[in-house]
Amino acid sequence: MAANPQERTNPQERTRRRLSTEERREQLLSAGARLFAQNPYDDVWVERVAEIAGVSRGLLYHYFPTKSDFFAAVVQRESHHMLRLTAAVPGVPVRDQIGTGLDTFLAYVESHAEGFRAFHRAEETGDATVRRIYREGLAAHENQILEALAADPETASTPHDLPTLRLAVRGWLAFMVAVCLEWLEEPELLARAQVRDLCARALLGAIAP
Repeated sequence: MAANPQERTNPQERTRRRLSTEERREQLLSAGARLFAQNPYDDVWVERVAEIAGVSRGLLYHYFPTKSDFFAAVVQRESHHMLRLTAAVPGVPVRDQIGTGLDTFLAYVESHAEGFRAFHRAEETGDATVRRIYREGLAAHENQILEALAADPETASTPHDLPTLRLAVRGWLAFMVAVCLEWLEEPELLARAQVRDLCARALLGAIAP
């Protein structure tokens, strides 16, 4: 009795499916985030990304014409992820959201360490486009926090001039990034709850009148 043609097919070939454009793009960006997190920008070859993802160089260049375009997309992807995670809940006082929001953010940092590191390596590159997207991402985070503070009656009624508050928030973001990067390098030093409490105290101190 002749074997069913499907049974003669390699099992991996039977389960393999064609990725959608968005899925393929996400696969490439994930591979890129790992490489850019582990290596300086100049040492990363996009051909290696294609190799890791199991696609041709031509396909990668179809999605991202240049290395600069590719790294800029990695940085922008991480920025969008982090903005979604740290969005404030309307109507809930900022002080009541800080702990939960930081817990969610730190869980993401812990499980997506490569992307977080890659995002914050963008400033090291000499590429103007990449640096611009990175700085736009930081500015978006800064504005998101300022808007949440302005919408909260408790913090909005606290006497602050906007330039001082903006500088305080910008300084806190730099502090939090430094703490998170150190924590990823030596996670045994502090538990996530300790990192959360450290960052929460720093923010509350920064916005205090």
